[in-house]
Amino acid sequence: MVIVLKSFILAFSALLPVINPLGSALIFLSLVGTAPADLFRNLARQVGISTVLFLVVIELAGAFLLSFFGISLPVVQLAGGLVLASMGWALLNEKDKNGRTPADPSAHVNENGSLEEKVFYPLTFPVTAGPGCIVVTLTLSAHASRPELLSNFWSHLGITLGIAAQGLGVWLSYAYAPKITQRISPQTVHGILRVIAFVLLCIGVQIAWNGLETMIKAMPK
Repeated sequence: MVIVLKSFILAFSALLPVINPLGSALIFLSLVGTAPADLFRNLARQVGISTVLFLVVIELAGAFLLSFFGISLPVVQLAGGLVLASMGWALLNEKDKNGRTPADPSAHVNENGSLEEKVFYPLTFPVTAGPGCIVVTLTLSAHASRPELLSNFWSHLGITLGIAAQGLGVWLSYAYAPKITQRISPQTVHGILRVIAFVLLCIGVQIAWNGLETMIKAMPK
């Protein structure tokens, strides 16, 4: 149980700043827009579950897939960091959207249908669990691999529980995002989104640099 607890704390603390449920909830809210409350909560639940399943699959099969395709972890860091940085840059330079005109019921149904189709992409990946989460999860998976079968099982179980806890945080943060932002002015929300976008850009550059630095050090003199 000590191994499970250590792996849980490690996975939860490592994924928390990358997933950032509260910060991602603001981006989720900006993408979903003025959807009905029932649809909003349903989307939040689906994205939370989808995030857990997505990261668990990566945790269990990610190292095998990288080995199968001959992709090294530094390459994943470099490519994932660049994608993450490009997302942050796009959000940072996104123009303000003016007030939206109310749509008729048929158009609203079509909009809801399109939102349901976007549960995995882009609401789960890359908004909630982006390339940074993939890199962190792959790193945790490699770190948890142990020669002893029982210790290996408990380590991966702890990481899975940490991922599940993050999924719960995503669910709650996304479901209550409208109520949170009701007490905040649009200008403040806009400013917070810009700060989050800048932090996302910095995280992407840092991850990409870590991968590039490792690749440079691995090159022959």
